[in-house]
Amino acid sequence: MTLKIQVKTFGALTKQELYSLLQLRSDVFVVEQDCVYQDIDGKDQKGLHVLGFKEDRLVAYTRIFKPGDYFKESSIGRVVVAKKERAYKYGYDIMKASIKAITDNYNTSLIKISAQVYLKKFYINLGFTAVGVEYLEDDIPHIAMIKK
Repeated sequence: MTLKIQVKTFGALTKQELYSLLQLRSDVFVVEQDCVYQDIDGKDQKGLHVLGFKEDRLVAYTRIFKPGDYFKESSIGRVVVAKKERAYKYGYDIMKASIKAITDNYNTSLIKISAQVYLKKFYINLGFTAVGVEYLEDDIPHIAMIKK
């Protein structure tokens, strides 16, 4: 089943969409990954939110930023797919939609991400290249990656 993708500003999100995206992020980043960190970081208002719906359920999500709002380059973060939906490769769908949204909204193809190291191959398959050395972010190994 194909995801229905929507790209929205923070102000355009419905209360239900906001609740669903925060719940999905919490389910994966806090509970599943057993990582206590401040997910609500004051940056959601600046970004665009890429929502992936299966039927009426939010199952995949990212947030994107224009150059200078997070990194010097445009960026994609909070990449998440509901655990029960990962077998359907929705991670690729939401990332491809996010890359397109950056091109469409920010007129650039240069993207930087802070990737969890175990997902490096996934991002390489999407055209990203690792740069620099691994580092810890919220006690999880990460690496910077760039797509030109």
